[in-house]
Amino acid sequence: MRTILLAGVALSSLGTALASGAAQAQMSDSVVKIGVLNDRSGIYADLAGEGSAIAARMAAEEFGNAIGGAKIEIIVGDHQNKADIAANLARQWVDTEKVDVVADVPNSAAALAVQGITKDKKRIFLMSGPGSTDLTGKSCSPYGFHWTYDNHAMAAGTARALVEQGKKSWYMVTADYAFGHSLENETTTMVKQLGGKVNGAVRHPLGTSDFSSFLLQAQGSGAQVIGLANAGGDTTNAVKQAAEFGITQGGQSLAGLLLFITDVHALGLQAAQGLLLTDGFYWDQDDAKRAWSKAFMAKNGGKAPTMVQAGVYSAVKHYLKAVKEVGSDDPDKVAAKMKELPVDDMFARGKVAANGRMFHDMYLAQVKAPAESKGAWDYYKIVKTIPAEQAFLDPKESGCPLVK
Repeated sequence: MRTILLAGVALSSLGTALASGAAQAQMSDSVVKIGVLNDRSGIYADLAGEGSAIAARMAAEEFGNAIGGAKIEIIVGDHQNKADIAANLARQWVDTEKVDVVADVPNSAAALAVQGITKDKKRIFLMSGPGSTDLTGKSCSPYGFHWTYDNHAMAAGTARALVEQGKKSWYMVTADYAFGHSLENETTTMVKQLGGKVNGAVRHPLGTSDFSSFLLQAQGSGAQVIGLANAGGDTTNAVKQAAEFGITQGGQSLAGLLLFITDVHALGLQAAQGLLLTDGFYWDQDDAKRAWSKAFMAKNGGKAPTMVQAGVYSAVKHYLKAVKEVGSDDPDKVAAKMKELPVDDMFARGKVAANGRMFHDMYLAQVKAPAESKGAWDYYKIVKTIPAEQAFLDPKESGCPLVK
């Protein structure tokens, strides 16, 4: 009897070992490799950059940097805001470095290029930084997940709020690439739907340092609102130079249609006070966000997280949760599980639609006056919550062929 029992124990142990080995074998190369690809040196480095990599690492740490015996590895790359560099890096990562996931990718032209690569090669793409609605529209992918915001959400928040205040005539100053064009189109559509009009638009190159000619055209239009369809350093440069021209003192309003907390920090409260903006995340909004943000700030030189960086954390965490539940990093199985599981973390409570759009509430915020701020990074007053269904396009209207 004793011999039989020992044999049973040995067989049981062997079965456990085999099961463990099988679980690990489901992970390609016994590694779950995530590549954070973004601007690490240019105008979008503050809103994404190393902060997005930190956020991805924080998500991996919550899983002990391993799933089912497979190591979770985070690598980083700089696309320099160039679509060809982004595509080449993504292709190299998949073909040579066996990357399972590409994450972040601010700059819509770069993201659209990466979407094509990841779709062809069947790799998960977690988008936090780009804004173009085409990413979950005509250019959607079964492996693409648009997580944090998009240009429709920006227009549904900021543009709607200003038009409802009676500011119905607009002029657009637009970054001349896919993101800017998309944001201009979404804003124009929203303004017109609400009974307003867009008097005209001027487009500027990405990374512009001198906005004088563009702002003078906008000023001369006589529009009540000058809409800035740009982001990062372009937005802060435009706002600073608008102040030099006395645009707001002359009665026109500036609308930063995509404004990040790092932009407000760069401008300072004296210059930014009163600006309305739409955001998907504010670090000081509740206890869970504060706790996570303080841990992030400790790793990021004291800088508060942007919604893009917080969105990277949430998207990577949701991906890893799906991998754990499936017991594999097979992209088809994981993508299906990500759409099945609800999103529930410090960033948001939401749901992923068939076109890869993650639906969650957005927030209309107003920048505080210097006297209202109680400390570092205490910059926003949340004016209202924008329900997910109002913030984002109905998937059936997105033009995505995955939506039935």
